Amino acid sequence: MSDSSIVALHEVTKTYQMGDNTFDALHQVNFEVRQGEYVAIMGPSGCGKSTLLNVLGCLDKPTAGRYLLGGVDVSTFDDDALSEKRGKQLGFIFQSYNLIQQLTVLENIEMPLYYQGIGASASRARARELAERVGLGHRLGHKPTELSGGQQQRVGIARALVNDPLVLLADEPTGNLDSSSGAEIMNLFDGLRQQQKTIIMVTHDADIGAQAGRIIRLRDGRIEEDIRNGSS
Repeated sequence: MSDSSIVALHEVTKTYQMGDNTFDALHQVNFEVRQGEYVAIMGPSGCGKSTLLNVLGCLDKPTAGRYLLGGVDVSTFDDDALSEKRGKQLGFIFQSYNLIQQLTVLENIEMPLYYQGIGASASRARARELAERVGLGHRLGHKPTELSGGQQQRVGIARALVNDPLVLLADEPTGNLDSSSGAEIMNLFDGLRQQQKTIIMVTHDADIGAQAGRIIRLRDGRIEEDIRNGSS
């Protein structure tokens, strides 16, 4: 792993048992992501995108190979250690937002800090700051059902940023949005890139992927192509 790499996968394989057969969802995957890179992971359905995102997000462990996150090999971590790593160093943005319907915008944003034992006043101040940053400073007391899809995704982005993560992981972040709301969300991502946030995004949308600085294409659990966009 190079000094500037935040993420490094070395010969990562993820194998599932299906009856008497085994299936490699990922097969000897190798790549590194540097600080501040904006990477889109693309490929057809069943190519391994979701499995790769689960490994990168410390939600699942490789069957073989090594995964270094922030220079630390997390491949052999137990579930508790992986959970702690997720909470402190990763931010997740979901296609379906995954907001808690009973909580307000402010409470949803600060929720990850609650699980880390951060004090109430510090958590509230951080959540307010991020709500303002994503343009929802005027909707702090609203519940998710009172927001548009685009606004809910803004809450999701603020929540993902609240722990100042090493890496933002986004799973089809515009998949449930109309084109106008999707464009607004992608503008937020562009702003995060300018702030040198490290972003890894899974998308099936070629137009969305083209906005990233780098595209990694998977097919049958292997990297088929790894290209950098010339305009980025």
